[in-house]
Parts: sequence; C-alpha cells; structure tokens
Amino acid sequence: MGDRGLLYAAAFLRALATGMIGVLLGVYLAHLRLSAAEIGGVVGAGLAGGACASLVATVGGDRLGRRRFLAALALLGSAGGAAVACASTSVVMGMAAFLGMLNGMGRDRGAALVLEQAMLPGTAPAAERTRAFAWYNVLQDAGHAVGGLAAGLPVLLRRGAVAELASFRIAVGAYAALLLVTALLYRRLSPGVENPAAGAAVRVSRESRRVLWKLSALFAVDSLGGGFLTATLLSFFFYQRFGVEEGTLGLLFFAARVANALSHLGAAWLAARIGLLNTMVFTHAPSSLLLLTVAVAPSFPVAAFLFLLREGLVEMDVPTRQSYVMAVVRADERTVASGVTHLVRMGAWAVAPFLAGLSMQGVSLAAPLGAAAGMKLAYDVLLFLAFRGRKPPEEVLS
Repeated sequence: MGDRGLLYAAAFLRALATGMIGVLLGVYLAHLRLSAAEIGGVVGAGLAGGACASLVATVGGDRLGRRRFLAALALLGSAGGAAVACASTSVVMGMAAFLGMLNGMGRDRGAALVLEQAMLPGTAPAAERTRAFAWYNVLQDAGHAVGGLAAGLPVLLRRGAVAELASFRIAVGAYAALLLVTALLYRRLSPGVENPAAGAAVRVSRESRRVLWKLSALFAVDSLGGGFLTATLLSFFFYQRFGVEEGTLGLLFFAARVANALSHLGAAWLAARIGLLNTMVFTHAPSSLLLLTVAVAPSFPVAAFLFLLREGLVEMDVPTRQSYVMAVVRADERTVASGVTHLVRMGAWAVAPFLAGLSMQGVSLAAPLGAAAGMKLAYDVLLFLAFRGRKPPEEVLS
C-alpha cells in the first residue's frame, strides 16, 4: 500500500472512531447525569486539547517528523478514550478529553489533519489535487457513516444482557482501540512524506501571510458556528426534544455521513466547472438556511429529513477549501498554512460547545442551531467578497 493509501486508511479508521464517539458521547454523559453545560464543557475540553495539538503540529510537526508525530497523536487519543471509558465525573472526563483530544464533533477535525493535508498534495499532480482531497474526504465521511452505525453498539450489547452504563463504556473502549490501529498505519509511511525542508525554519512570504490572515479570520467565524453543531450536541438535541434513542440516532448520522461522502465527489466535479471559491460559497449558504428549518421542525421525521438535506450540501466546501488553501501558498509553506487555518478552526470549535451548552440550558434546545446558521451565512458572504478575484493556479491557466 502506497503513502496515499495509508493516509486514506488511517483517515477512514480515525473518522469511524470519531463518528461513533460523536453520537454516543452526549448520551453517555447524560447517563452519567452530567448537565448540558457540563457536557458542553467536556466536548470543549476535548476540542481545546486538539487545538493545542494542532499548534504543536504547526510549529514543530515537520521538525519532529510527520510520521512520528502522527503516531504519537494516535496513541494519546487512544489513551484518552480509554480514560473516558472508565471515568465518572465531569472533572476527570474533561481532563481525559483534553489530553486525549477527544473529538465530540462527530466529524474528524483533529490535529492529524494538519499534517495529512500538507502531505496529500505531494502524492498527486496539481490537476488531481482537488480529486485527491475529495477522495480523502469521501473516505472520512464513509468512516463517519460507519461510525454512526457503530453508535448502536450499546443497544446490541444491552440485548446481550450487558448493563446499560457498561454498554456505553465498552463502546468508548472500542473507540480507543480504533485509534491504536491508526498509530500502526502511520509507522508504515515512507520517508517521502516528510518535508525535505524540515531542518530549516520555513519563511512564509508576505503575500502568503496576508492571504492566511484573511482566510483564518473568516474560518474562525465559520468554525465558531460549526462548534455549535457538534454531533454530540445535535444528538443531545434530538434525544431531548424528540425522545430518540441512540440506535435511531446512529442511523440518522449514518445517513448524514453518506450524504456528506457523496457530496465530496460532487464538489470536485462542480469545482472543475465553476471554480473552487464559487463551489465553496454557493453550496454552503443554502445548507445554513436549511439549518434554520431543522431548529423549528415540528417532528423528528421532518427534522431528520431537513437535516439530511442540509448534510448533502454542508460538506461540499471541505475538499474545495483544503485544495484552495494548499494552492495559494508555496509547497514548503503547506504545513504552516494547513496548521494556521486548522488551528484557528480548532480554537473556535473549542469555545463554541460550552456556549452552545449554556444556550441550550438557558435559552432553548434549538438556540445553537439558529446562532450557527447566522454565523455561517455571514462567513459565506464575507469569503466571497474577499476572495472572488483570487484564483488558484490551475484556474488561472485554464
């Protein structure tokens, strides 16, 4: 298996684990009698840990070695997951979530993406870059989908006479085991994935710095909205408002991730025709409007239908955004560019779940959905206005 195949396999398994824990975590913590604010705090702690790891990956990942760093991240994540499977209090849960970079978003947005996204362009020519990112995201969302189904594991275990709380702990233990396997895959990557300029400090050009500052500011707005919509808090919303059990939630998030996966291939096809930026904006804005309808849906079937429509559009900006960022900087700046933009997103994600939990508890269960939709629509408009005149090299040449 080549380097791209190993990266794809690791991304799939990590996404499977993340998809499962994203659906289960909120219900699991509710069974431990944590409040909505405490649940948001645990999710935020995990994302804060991921943000710190992303910072280290950005400034030192190349120098420490991409393969070694990715393996270390996987091992820490596995250890943190095992600790969460055994813990019972919000303080211990928060500490374990932080150290293990526990991702309650339901989508793989961890520190490993900083290095993987910098490595992936080197495995494909420029004309195939967006397609390589599209397949990378397809496999991630396929993993998310399977992980959504795997969230039904506690139900199956309870049918086998396993106690309710124990069934959740076993499922979280399975999450930890999956991350352990990804560490073994990273060790098989070839030296060719390392940055040849890792021994010297990368000097980011003035033009690239200007672009990254603007992109980072806009991504912060988008990610703050996205942090209000972690799978953990969404599953908690459906669970509390409509009384939906985790088996049904697993099926819903499975279908959502299938819609996400198919949309990535559609994004690559559309970007080749209307451009990366247009694809990012004109698919993302309608998904935010659909989110508003989920918040006011009168029943679970209606809410689920609208949610799935939204999921068919919301991820089309992901491979196009990744490809766009990698295209507008030099090859030796890619780890820094990936890290800076990802770090900003992680920081916003880390803050948002706690605020979302407070708004759920103090305002209404649907409050985070409305706030997220507003922030994401603002991001779409500002992104288009700021970058409509800047095309990636392959679009300029065509």
